[in-house]
Amino acid sequence: MPELLKNYLLVAKPGIILGNLVTTAGGFFLASRGCIETSVMMPVLSGISLVVACGCVFNNCIDRSMDRKMTRTRNRVLAQGLIAPKAAVCYAALLGATGTALLWTATNLLSVAVVLSGLAIYVGVYSLYLKRRSIYATMIGSLAGAAPPLAGYCAVTNRFDLGALILLLIFSLWQMPHCYAIAIFRLDDYASTDIPVVPVRQGILAAKRHIAGYVVAFVAATLMLTLGGYTGYDYLAVAATLGLCWLYLAWAGFRTADDGRWAKGLFVFSFMSIFALSIMMSIDCTAPPATVNMLVTCTP
Repeated sequence: MPELLKNYLLVAKPGIILGNLVTTAGGFFLASRGCIETSVMMPVLSGISLVVACGCVFNNCIDRSMDRKMTRTRNRVLAQGLIAPKAAVCYAALLGATGTALLWTATNLLSVAVVLSGLAIYVGVYSLYLKRRSIYATMIGSLAGAAPPLAGYCAVTNRFDLGALILLLIFSLWQMPHCYAIAIFRLDDYASTDIPVVPVRQGILAAKRHIAGYVVAFVAATLMLTLGGYTGYDYLAVAATLGLCWLYLAWAGFRTADDGRWAKGLFVFSFMSIFALSIMMSIDCTAPPATVNMLVTCTP
């Protein structure tokens, strides 16, 4: 029984759930502006995490035959046949239904719609169709990755405003160089399964150019939170510093003799940067002048 429970935990990709939990908290706390409603926070974090887990299980079901061919994924639970696919599908449905119910009862229709749209994009558009067919799959899939922090934000504001748009840009743009870095240092895996990612179809040099361009756009998007009045200057200083470091690393890729090692370092730094930014937007948030009178005032 303990081994079975472990398999059901692993098939939901707990690392991805944890990462999305951090970014969801970033969006939620940014919108809360220091006025935290714990009665809403816990269902939001739990509900979104359960929906993310649902998407991960469905993704593992869809990719199980492909996962068996890749060194990085061949030991996954479904790739090894440790859980029956039908059982995994039922498990995913239960996770998704429970998460959606939590959000429905504690938040608003907009937040639920954002989460379910992200799930539909990740499972239906990305995993089932585009991942095996289009070089643009990562671009479309990045919208799903931005859904958790965006839903956390909308759970508080109940509107899609400038702050929501900036969050969508930040977390969508972040995923592009992050994913391209994986594809570079796992190039043999992607090539062996003929997944149409940029490094496989257009070459590593083209992927490096894409990475540099997306990092520039990402850095610009992160600074917009302060320029728009949503965060303070402490956040700005951290965002600018991390952005310059990431730009330096991206540029170093054009001079490196070891593409795999460089890409792995870029990948690790991308995690560090998004975690740090999520924390900073949580603790250094301000109320934009245009929306001050639209926010709920905290009582002491």
